[in-house]
Amino acid sequence: MSKASSGPTPGFLVWRLANKWRVAVDRALTPLGLTHAQYSLVASLYGMRRTGERPSQRQLADHTGLEALYVSKLARALESSGLIERTRDPRDPRAVQLALTEQGEAITRQAIEVVQELLQQLLEPLGGLDTPRTRAFTDELTALLDTPLAPSVPNDERT
Repeated sequence: MSKASSGPTPGFLVWRLANKWRVAVDRALTPLGLTHAQYSLVASLYGMRRTGERPSQRQLADHTGLEALYVSKLARALESSGLIERTRDPRDPRAVQLALTEQGEAITRQAIEVVQELLQQLLEPLGGLDTPRTRAFTDELTALLDTPLAPSVPNDERT
C-alpha cells in the first residue's frame, strides 16, 4: 500500500493478477501433465517453429523472460517426458537447440486451446479477447514490460 492512497498499489495488483493467472493455468493444464512454466516453453517453441525457428535454450530464455538456468531445467524435464528434444547446435557446440517432438506438438496444441479458453474467461470483464479495451490493456502491459528497471542499490552510506 502506498502512503498517498488507501487502495492497493499497481505493483500489488500486477503481482496478484500474475499469481491468479499462474494458479489458474497450472490447474487447467494438470490433466495434460504440464505446469504453467512448462507451458510457456512448449507454447513458445510451437510458435517459434511455425516461423521456421529452432531456438537455442538461450534464445528461448530471452523470448520467455525466464532465467536460462530455469529454461535448461524445464527443458530437461520436458525431454524426459518425451515432449521436446534437445540437440547440439551444429554451428555452436556449446548451444543446445530445442524442438517439440510429435507427442509434444499434440500436447501443446491441446494446451493452447485450454489456455485460450481460460484467457477468454480472464478477459471477459474487458469485453473478451478481441476488443479495443483488451488491445489497450495489452499495449499498457507491453509498455510496462519494455521499460528497463535499474538494479536496486541499498541506501546505506557505508557501502
